[in-house]
Amino acid sequence: MLRSLRNFRWQEAVPRIAADFMIVHLSMIAAMAMSVVYQAGAGNAVAAYAIVSGFLQYYTVFFWVLSPIYPLVFLLNGFYTHSRAYAGRYKALVVLRGVVVAALIFFAANFLLFGYAKVGRSVALPFVALAAVGTASVRILKDLFEKRYLLKSKTTPSLARRGDWVLVVGGAGYIGSVLVERLLEKGYRVRVLDSLLYGDQPLRPVRSHPDFELIVGDCRNIQDVVRAVRGVDSIIHLAAIVGDPACDQDHGPALETNYAATRMLIEIAKGHGVSRFLFASSCSVYGATDVEMDENAAVEPISLYGRTKVDAERALLDARSETFHPTILRYATVFGLGYRPRFDLVVNLLTAKACQEGVITIYNGHQWRPFIHVRDLVEATVRVLETPVRLVSGEIFNLGDGRLNHTLTEVAEVIRSAFPDVRVEHIDSSDRRNYRVNFDKLLRRTGFRAQYTLRDGVDEIVKAFEERLITDYTDLRYHNQRYLKAVGSPAHKDEVDALVMAAFSNHSQDHTVFATAHASST
Repeated sequence: MLRSLRNFRWQEAVPRIAADFMIVHLSMIAAMAMSVVYQAGAGNAVAAYAIVSGFLQYYTVFFWVLSPIYPLVFLLNGFYTHSRAYAGRYKALVVLRGVVVAALIFFAANFLLFGYAKVGRSVALPFVALAAVGTASVRILKDLFEKRYLLKSKTTPSLARRGDWVLVVGGAGYIGSVLVERLLEKGYRVRVLDSLLYGDQPLRPVRSHPDFELIVGDCRNIQDVVRAVRGVDSIIHLAAIVGDPACDQDHGPALETNYAATRMLIEIAKGHGVSRFLFASSCSVYGATDVEMDENAAVEPISLYGRTKVDAERALLDARSETFHPTILRYATVFGLGYRPRFDLVVNLLTAKACQEGVITIYNGHQWRPFIHVRDLVEATVRVLETPVRLVSGEIFNLGDGRLNHTLTEVAEVIRSAFPDVRVEHIDSSDRRNYRVNFDKLLRRTGFRAQYTLRDGVDEIVKAFEERLITDYTDLRYHNQRYLKAVGSPAHKDEVDALVMAAFSNHSQDHTVFATAHASST
């Protein structure tokens, strides 16, 4: 509650306080009217008259004195700070909780201070209900109005308040290509910096969009980064050598891309006045644990990929200032169909094997993983981008939905429900990754809930095979580590890039990542 006061802004809050104050008073008057109508309709004219005469004195003398309790409790419950970023059912529940708490305090104070002038139950109960419905409805209707009239379609000019340039670094990838499309739909101007290592196919649906710009370049090249950052308002940094096998294959490029390039991007972004910086990290930073992990839990990555993400997180949080606001997004394990499908991800891979081979292998089926559909992941990322900066600056968010924490055996059962004849083989391996993740913070701040289940992701991949959109899931383009092994790690454009990356790598706060990696590669 005290944190709500730190985030309070009078100029923004006063109109909302006044509106809530009016709703509370109108609710009390409406509750009295309902009680009078009920008594009169039941033929109790005397009771109706008593309610009116008693209420007039109560309302004018006592209710006005106590009614400020409501906006005060609303303030302490975050109505004018945190809950502004909530949405849908969760926002309604938060508002309902605040109204009930305010009502309990109000009637307790009413009894203690003016016990002889209490309002009857026939008025009190409708009053609480009307106040709850009124305060929640105003906020929900406002959200619906903004979504209806302030968002941009794929084909019409932007009506959004945004019009900001968002730079998506790594925007041609599995997640990035879906994110770029969503940002354009919402009225942003989007610039992508990507080396197109896996080709430009994922971006072809948006290449002709008037608010889209592509810079083909390397996030490790200082000139490419400066050109991409110039004039943007926000950065969403997705570029990385993704996954444990791909990072382990060649430590040097993994360290440069995942950590050193991030540090360089931070400095360039701050120099160009970029305000918001969203960084795609991973829930794999939690390593192996039997405890459900939230954002306050200690990170203990057990892979090079996880360690580079932790170091990049620290660099970003250390760079936070009054004008530079980084936010860390620890992504759950992604599944589902995207513009650049990936079949080195567990749900997608098992679905493809079940569809084409009739056999799936589950390694360490008791282990937990948090899952999230790629489109839900994108929606949550946009939610964080649009949340008031004071609520997300310098914050870490686990990005997913607790309902999608599953064991690998449960994943197999979902796939078996789609393929009843599939044969499931269980094997124990040395892979120690095991983690369940708590996503309550994301829900509280943004109201995000996943819309896609594991079965939804399985079904859409099956449909893609049936419609021949995908014919061979073993194609190198769908596998990060195998593709990099075949084509080789991306080389620097010139010697300067190598020197810049070496300089940023050597400034790691924790040299253990780099010392270990370089020792093992020599």
